[in-house]
Amino acid sequence: MSDAFPLVLSFGSINIDVAARALRLPSPGETIHAESYVLGLGGKGSNQAAAAARLSRSLPIRTALVGRVGLDAFGIQARTELLAFGVELKALLNDPDHPTGLALIIVDQKSGENSITVIGGANMAIDDTDITRADVLFSEANVLLLQLEVPINAVLSAARRAARSGVSVILDPAPAPANGLPVELWPLIDVITPNESETLILTGINPETPELAAHAAASLLRRGVRAAVVKMGAKGVWWQDETTGGFIPPFPVTPCDTVAAGDCFNAGLAIGLAQGRPLAEATRVGAACGALATTRTGAAQAAPEWSEVVTLLTSIME
Repeated sequence: MSDAFPLVLSFGSINIDVAARALRLPSPGETIHAESYVLGLGGKGSNQAAAAARLSRSLPIRTALVGRVGLDAFGIQARTELLAFGVELKALLNDPDHPTGLALIIVDQKSGENSITVIGGANMAIDDTDITRADVLFSEANVLLLQLEVPINAVLSAARRAARSGVSVILDPAPAPANGLPVELWPLIDVITPNESETLILTGINPETPELAAHAAASLLRRGVRAAVVKMGAKGVWWQDETTGGFIPPFPVTPCDTVAAGDCFNAGLAIGLAQGRPLAEATRVGAACGALATTRTGAAQAAPEWSEVVTLLTSIME
């Protein structure tokens, strides 16, 4: 693709996921037998980049990723799979001192709910040198996707670098820190996208209804963000900017695995914004992507194609 096309840039974690499917999630101290397992690409930075790249295959939009992998078999696998999705990797570092990140996932195959343990590895070594290495990409980017699976100081530096170039910053506050976000980070965020548990941690409000989600979004805006998108799981989405807001009902899909829903949501939101859509429309695109991701298994592998998103959005409007 031409460098003149809009660029969605993801800055964050890259993992290989070991995802086991079981009849239910284990209780603390309990051992259960899984039915099967899958080894594949994961990590929030990687997932969002891969999902955005798959969505933009038929669109005039580029996707790139800034991060690190180790000099190990998992690193080779991650790089190979990202390239297959179509992600630009000129700013992906092979770290000689740290292993590739790893995530251990158990999925309840009845409900689709999951439990995840992450070993950060090279992700936790990311620092300002990674931002310097990707300076050209930050200059070219239209939208920056950030998450919290890498050191918070690096996230803050990436947001500052994006601000200098007028790049729209989307922050997925996952995993949400118990002590909240740095005060300096809030005003650098254009859109924050917490799910239910993250909203509760950040605001003290459990967004069980649209009204409660609206209160939570207002609380987030008071911290300095320009817009908040509260993901309510199977109950829908509430979006809010400085002047208006609204509720998007859940899409009628049958979920089997929720692992990729949040990352695909953010990728869809980024693609929508890169297309120049207003926040309400871009949020609908994100919600459709997240819903479609729940209908298939895996992390990055669950990302939908743009044609599938258009079909779902059209079916709802008819």
